[in-house]
Amino acid sequence: MMALLQAARAKRLGFSVVEAKSWGLNRAIFYAAAKRGFKGKKIPSRISEEIPKKPVEKRKTAYYLGDEMAYSSKKGGRLYFTIGETLQTEGDFELQIMRRFGSIYSKAWKEALQIVSQYPREILLSQKNFFQEVYRPRRDELASKWTEMTEKN
Repeated sequence: MMALLQAARAKRLGFSVVEAKSWGLNRAIFYAAAKRGFKGKKIPSRISEEIPKKPVEKRKTAYYLGDEMAYSSKKGGRLYFTIGETLQTEGDFELQIMRRFGSIYSKAWKEALQIVSQYPREILLSQKNFFQEVYRPRRDELASKWTEMTEKN
């Protein structure tokens, strides 16, 4: 559900559908990891010993959607968001999100777009306000509703 609402948010703020899907999946993965506390992500000692010997490098591009930052990369002229070195593509969105919704995906997508369209840009551009005013109040209701819809089809 987070991925779908985040994608709708990005679409409403001017992203293409491909970019919006990448953003939505990226944010869902990021927040799921944050909720778990990014556990198990220790730097191997060999790598940590090499870090002081390396020059400063810029490998990733920071992209800001309002006050929220994600790393991005271009591939085939398209903007994708990344976690680590992994791009979140429209194919990944299809496999991880759209398939869960099955035949009701287009209904859920339209509802997500309709929900975010009710809010001013200022709310959508704020990470905190989006979470508190758009996502959190609907999280449980939409999860139940969309789960029930998928089980009926």
